[in-house]
Amino acid sequence: MNTPSPLLPVADALVRVLQSAPGILGVERVPLAECAGRTLAEDLAATRTQPPFAASAMDGYAARAADIADAPATLRVIGVSAAGHGFAGVVGPGEAARIFTGAPVPAGADTVIIQEDTEASDGVVKCLRSEPVGRNIRRAGLDFSVGDVLLPRGRRLGPCELALAAAMNHGALPVARKPRVALLATGDELVAPGQNPGPDQIVASNTYAVMAYARAAGAETIDLGIAADSFSALEDRLKAAREAKADILVTLGGASVGDHDLVQSALAKEGMELGFWKIAMRPGKPLMHGRIGDMRILGLPGNPVSAIVCGVLFLAPLIRALCGDPDAGADHSGVATLGADLGPNDGREDYLRATLSPGRDGLPVATPFSRQDSSMLRVLAQSECLVIRPVRAPAATKGEACRFIAL
Repeated sequence: MNTPSPLLPVADALVRVLQSAPGILGVERVPLAECAGRTLAEDLAATRTQPPFAASAMDGYAARAADIADAPATLRVIGVSAAGHGFAGVVGPGEAARIFTGAPVPAGADTVIIQEDTEASDGVVKCLRSEPVGRNIRRAGLDFSVGDVLLPRGRRLGPCELALAAAMNHGALPVARKPRVALLATGDELVAPGQNPGPDQIVASNTYAVMAYARAAGAETIDLGIAADSFSALEDRLKAAREAKADILVTLGGASVGDHDLVQSALAKEGMELGFWKIAMRPGKPLMHGRIGDMRILGLPGNPVSAIVCGVLFLAPLIRALCGDPDAGADHSGVATLGADLGPNDGREDYLRATLSPGRDGLPVATPFSRQDSSMLRVLAQSECLVIRPVRAPAATKGEACRFIAL
């Protein structure tokens, strides 16, 4: 009697997937306005000092701290310094300059008195309180200086990073080329959304969720449509993936062992080097990984929840790794307390769809749904997280700690 091979642990499967992404796929210079969500391919250094001059942090009057040490003190106003239009003169003893937020502090001045602490009339200003040297002044280089490396390669560019890059005076950024992800749904039973399914057919849904996750991770996506359960149909779609120069081919369905599950055989015929097939996970056991030349293969299960969970756990990190993210494989799970009792787990790591709600002790409460069938998209759409149940975990009671991945 043959003993079944042990299933590959989830952590080991992720390591193998990430090992197929040794680095970025190329570097592009992209206009700053188009860089949201992209990943830096090189360290980014400041090309200027910010602020480039000592600037006022408030509206008020620039003066010499020594002149107002014994406030109240009356000073003669000799000019105005506004943002973009600094005062070119020098503030001397007994003098002040009207100044506005962001404006250069005139030479000679070493403090700024806010306008609420002054009384101005007929070319003079009465300072009602003293201020020390440097008060309300942002020194030159307070934020950063020329040559400072402020954004490291591998950093994903969000709104704050883009603002910083702009302040560093970069109009275009070196970013990693987006991985091209081709998605292929398989099965005679599938029709595209909006069509009229036959009596034995269902509407294909997996592609749209996995495609959305791929784009969110930083990929460019290519929809290869639906391939029928025949070698010729699969060969035609595989050819299309190669012609599109896909970096990753994601197949959806057809990766199991049934008579109509032809994907693995078709891929093998095209020269796929199989990395692994089947992992110790629920949902998602039939996950397949391999490559054909430079094209990485991820064969996701056909059940909707299984495909989507595998997309979250494996496809998104692979895309991030190909973008150069050094933390692509990092554990982003959090800690919560269980909102329901759970029975003991078996030999597969379980990912339970669950809701999240505030807890009394500061930790959220994760409550798994009672029904966890991997075909139920309605439950997944109502879920806010996946509760992780380790292999052979003992029964757990409501209120115990658990780990979760936010959806």
